Amino acid sequence: VKKLRRAGLVPAVCYGRGEKTINIRLSLHELRKILHTASGENVIIDLKIAGKKTKTKTVIIKEVYHDPVKDNILHVDFQHISLTKEIKVKVPIHTKGESPGVKEGGILEHILWEIEIECLPTQIPEKIDVDVSKLTIGDSVCLKDILLPEGIKVIQNTEDLIVQVVAPKAEVVEEVAPEKEVTEPEVIKKERKEEVPKEDEEEEAKTKESPKPKEKPHKE
Repeated sequence: VKKLRRAGLVPAVCYGRGEKTINIRLSLHELRKILHTASGENVIIDLKIAGKKTKTKTVIIKEVYHDPVKDNILHVDFQHISLTKEIKVKVPIHTKGESPGVKEGGILEHILWEIEIECLPTQIPEKIDVDVSKLTIGDSVCLKDILLPEGIKVIQNTEDLIVQVVAPKAEVVEEVAPEKEVTEPEVIKKERKEEVPKEDEEEEAKTKESPKPKEKPHKE
């Protein structure tokens, strides 16, 4: 696989209902050209598979796998389709117009970016446009509110919200209480009692206990 990618090729598979999966490789340059067409990944492709006998299959790109860091294309899944049978695909949603609610200071929140539909391959739209030019603050658009071309069925919950205009959030300014002046407690220094040697203490105690000698009378 690494050799293929260094040679400018991309590994891929092609599968269909009741068919055996075929491992193929294709030009990265040609793949990028297809992905940059108007219909993006939903474009219908005539895929010619070379081998003992060249086979041509009508396919759409079902999945493109990218490197999560470098965003390089790593792998592609092609789905073999019939132009006369309905298929399920995902189509991007685009907004058009300028919301009056946004002019008033509101915020346009785009919640749903793609929808899953079912239709014939030839009816797959490039995108679904949602008009926001009449949305004021508090208004929204759900899937059930958009008008789709004939033959296209939405296969997800029609109550899903696509866009809404919400009021701006008020900034809450927290008041900081003034710092109280901290007064340092007065430290009263106690005079340290001079340590008296133990021997001196014993001597002093003996002196207090022994009676004072009587004074002899003085002879003239």
